[in-house]
Amino acid sequence: MSANDIKGEGIKLMKRKILAYNFEFSETLDHLRESFDVEIFQAINPKTDPSFLQALKQAEGIVGLALPVDKELLDSAPNLKIVSNNSTGFNNLSIDEMTKRGVMGTNTPGVLEDTTADAIFGILLAAARRIPELDQFVKTGKWKHYLTRNEYAIDVHHKTLGIIGMGKIGSLIAKRAHFGFDMNILYHNRTRNHEAEENYNAVYCPLDRLLEESDFVCLMTPLTAETENLMGEREFKLMKTSAIFVNGSRGKTVDEKALIEAIKNKEIHGAALDVFQFEPVKADHPLLQFPNVVTTPHIGSSTFETEIKMAKRAVENLEAGLNGNRPKNLINPEVLG
Repeated sequence: MSANDIKGEGIKLMKRKILAYNFEFSETLDHLRESFDVEIFQAINPKTDPSFLQALKQAEGIVGLALPVDKELLDSAPNLKIVSNNSTGFNNLSIDEMTKRGVMGTNTPGVLEDTTADAIFGILLAAARRIPELDQFVKTGKWKHYLTRNEYAIDVHHKTLGIIGMGKIGSLIAKRAHFGFDMNILYHNRTRNHEAEENYNAVYCPLDRLLEESDFVCLMTPLTAETENLMGEREFKLMKTSAIFVNGSRGKTVDEKALIEAIKNKEIHGAALDVFQFEPVKADHPLLQFPNVVTTPHIGSSTFETEIKMAKRAVENLEAGLNGNRPKNLINPEVLG
């Protein structure tokens, strides 16, 4: 081996380590491989996988989706400088603990809002018009007569949509409802959204009024200590028996046992769910047994175009942090002093 070869090997060994966890578009990491040692982990248990735990000891950066970054993981990652979440949500990150240790956290807002609003309004429509149920009605050979009241659905246009959580995605759902379906918009939020009020005639109101008056209740809040189990037995009992509940936030914002009882007892008309308390949801989950509950596998941002944009943004955040620059989407700026 020549001196140049030895020098080259030394440079290779000195590359700083990055871990990519459940990162679908690994091709977006290609240019990072020129400067970093990138190790990819898919479908592993991060608490027990020996290769992951070994790599964690040297890792300076992590990029990926839904990795629980808690005290235990941070204890095993003494060199960690940044965790780049490939999502808008970051409830998987223990931000306070990361900040104590000077570890940056980033996410990917401003990329997926329109796509997610499409998906959530889509499942609302699917539940109201019974699209999945009637799709099976046709495919299983049951369509042998004119439709009767047993197959009828309910209208969406000119109805009242209540949105809990009028952030960017909630506002875009309101936009689709107002301009596309002439719906009346009620909303409940921590603060007033004057833009939504002006542009979509949205009316700010207490949560109880929203639940009592809405034909569709759409939950779009982030998951926090205050919003965990926000929708429970009391809240479902306040809803109209003709109303449909839509969850596009996080599974743990809903007491699923209370939702199951509300549907079973016909306290509400049905539901459309893109998220669950535990994902992937098990095939024997009670919510999957109701024909009047539309279920999708957390598809909010899952289009090729949007997922690629998110992956690129996550990599940009990671690279900025590792190169001593402020990431565009830094969650805990206090780590920079």
